[in-house]
Amino acid sequence: MAKNAGTLWLDAMEAEESGDREGALELSRDVVHIDPSHSEAWMMIARMELPAATRGRQEMPDLAQTAKSVSALRKVVDLDPDNRKAWDLGGTLMVDHLGMLQDALEWWERRRDVEPTETTPMIEQVAILTRMGYYEECADLLEELFAPEMDAVEGGTRMRMERVNQTVARASKMEADEIFKPQQPKHPRWSKIEMLKDKKPISETLWLFMFVAPLAFLIGVVGMTVFGNSGWGFAIVFLILLSSIIIISRLTIGMLQKVNRHALDLERAIDHETSTGKMCIPPDIRSGKLYASLMQNKMPAIRERLELIVESDEKMASKWKLQIP
Repeated sequence: MAKNAGTLWLDAMEAEESGDREGALELSRDVVHIDPSHSEAWMMIARMELPAATRGRQEMPDLAQTAKSVSALRKVVDLDPDNRKAWDLGGTLMVDHLGMLQDALEWWERRRDVEPTETTPMIEQVAILTRMGYYEECADLLEELFAPEMDAVEGGTRMRMERVNQTVARASKMEADEIFKPQQPKHPRWSKIEMLKDKKPISETLWLFMFVAPLAFLIGVVGMTVFGNSGWGFAIVFLILLSSIIIISRLTIGMLQKVNRHALDLERAIDHETSTGKMCIPPDIRSGKLYASLMQNKMPAIRERLELIVESDEKMASKWKLQIP
């Protein structure tokens, strides 16, 4: 006897509880086949399409898994616009796993239509616009983000808002004279990237040991001279040393970005390619060590997408612009 959607959904939940992810996925598909408006079943499909955590480690999804999950999440938010977990997961997959920044920008705009005073969608949009070099639009959004009518936020969200604000300020300052536009083949920044195509970016850890730590050490030496070798002196010097590392790190992060600007520029070019599905990076730069080092840190789905984009060999239009909602 054929089961109805309600009975199948109970079976799907039971399968998930027992650890049978494949069974839960198949049953959820059966549910939405019978009842396409079953948002919870669509949400389970979105979750079950992604790899499960194993031994505390989360395996990253491939392109097919990510695409199927995002497709199901689009159904979820259409049927249940108040499902915040679906919005958050969809935004993460689009940006971090697919590099579809144009789609993510529109995704979060839809969430703003549902919750106009929620801060998360605006924070995500500002982050996307910063990566793509649209600083004037970032300024407008930041003004809205910190407006008094926005929802009250917890400490973690408030700190994230401040970090985003600082990131925009540093990035716009670094590109004050020249904003890199990868879609323009003759943009002068391409020649700089070409010169440094085999120079890998300096990591924050290496920067800490090369620049921050020596300065903090000198401050510590001066502190020991001033406060002596007493127990209180050691405690005071430790606090001074710790504060120095934090302060110097924050003050010099702009310097690190300038040193790594060739890598940040190439990151933006990659973002443009994954957002449009078309090529803008010259072959000689793509074959360099810099590109290879950046790709090592990309999610599997993004690497797969970029391989397909390169295979298609379709060039990006030089006048392409991000469509801002």
